Amino acid sequence: MKRYERYAQEIANLIRTQTLRPGDRLPSVRQASANRKISPATVFAAYYLLEDQGLIVARARSGYYVKPQAQSLQPEPGTALPGVQSTTVEISALVFAVLESTRQADVVPLGSAFPSPALFPLDKLARCLTPAMRKLAPERLVEDLTQGNERLRRQISLRYAASGTVVDMDEVVITHGAMEALNLCLQAVTQPGDVVAVESPTFYSALQALERLKLRAVEVATHPRDGIDMDSLAAVLQTHPVRACWFMPNFQNPLGCLMPPPRKQAMVELLARQQVPLIEDDVYGELYFGLNRPPPAKAYDQQGLVMHCSSFSKCLAPGYRVGWVAAGRFSDQVQRLKLMTTLSTAIPSQLAISDYLQGGGYERHLRQLRLTLAAQQALALRLIADHFPAGTRVTRPQGGYFLWLELPAHIDTLQLLHLALAQRISVAPGHLFSADRRFGHCLRLNYGYPGDPRFENALRAVGQIACSF
Repeated sequence: MKRYERYAQEIANLIRTQTLRPGDRLPSVRQASANRKISPATVFAAYYLLEDQGLIVARARSGYYVKPQAQSLQPEPGTALPGVQSTTVEISALVFAVLESTRQADVVPLGSAFPSPALFPLDKLARCLTPAMRKLAPERLVEDLTQGNERLRRQISLRYAASGTVVDMDEVVITHGAMEALNLCLQAVTQPGDVVAVESPTFYSALQALERLKLRAVEVATHPRDGIDMDSLAAVLQTHPVRACWFMPNFQNPLGCLMPPPRKQAMVELLARQQVPLIEDDVYGELYFGLNRPPPAKAYDQQGLVMHCSSFSKCLAPGYRVGWVAAGRFSDQVQRLKLMTTLSTAIPSQLAISDYLQGGGYERHLRQLRLTLAAQQALALRLIADHFPAGTRVTRPQGGYFLWLELPAHIDTLQLLHLALAQRISVAPGHLFSADRRFGHCLRLNYGYPGDPRFENALRAVGQIACSF
């Protein structure tokens, strides 16, 4: 990361955590240069970047100040208390009905689960496809079946090591995106009728997977900023025969919460004492706004009970459907299940991504992507503060591209969705994110569409619809 980007991120984090408050004056360029031992040009570049992100403002002959609207935002939602019983899941029909609209090009996709394709180096990836296949030795087509391309698995293992997590490449299985990895993990450790612990709220695809496999869901209280509530998890483990947990510790969908490292470690240790496997969904881990990648729960795993699932779909290559799982002690079961279902992940996609990673441009792409998403989040929060009804609460995630809104209790967000669709705007109503559809006044919004000229007007329109209730 360039020096000015690093300095800008440090200040942005101080603003987002309210250490720096609206109206606070930033150090002068001369002070910052002397204190941080960086050039005045570097300080200016950092301040210009923060201006572009809408976090600070320059005042003539006075300096730079935290912008008033940078923190004059609604309060964050509180922890919702889930039901105490495990639940049969029947969510797919509602999911299909609601999300059909997000595939229509003329609909503004605030309800989509995917970021804008314009954020990714698709041309460069495409140029890697043909050369990679030309260099492919025929025997590799057989050798790479099931577990995946050896060079790609090695590169994934090296990326784990770079962030401080030790994963042997032989533990890694390449999959058709993260969803196949997650589903294979579920099948490896459960049988129909088993109970699986999920967050509250949780991603609807997790609920769909439980429904398909005839599993029961029990929800664990989840804080919108800090993730899984450890007391709630301990109580669930004590009162239910939980066979597995499906959690998203980094930038959870839909809340965007990030579990602090000590809480992740405590969670892994608690599950290890109970010998309960953890299926870790970490598809947003690379989209952090801070200085360092938050460690996965896998980093604290001493017994091979954590199955860490991720993919390149949300950070590099949407549509290529290349994911993976570092399955720990369950690697053999996962490989056998993949052999019996899809056999292999598409070789050209694996080779193209491997060649791209080998070229060295991935980190540069990720830095720009993170800066872009952080600036877009600041814009979305300002629009929500200006246009949504009084009493609205909204999360302020430290990464990813989702915001979770808790609207006044009388607003039905499923009805809001239908009104928004009449204006060619999609949203994701809270009904989708719980087995018992308890979040009827909540909303998930996708702000991952920077550069879309429709975004600002669409978000204003959703706020106006909410106010009309």
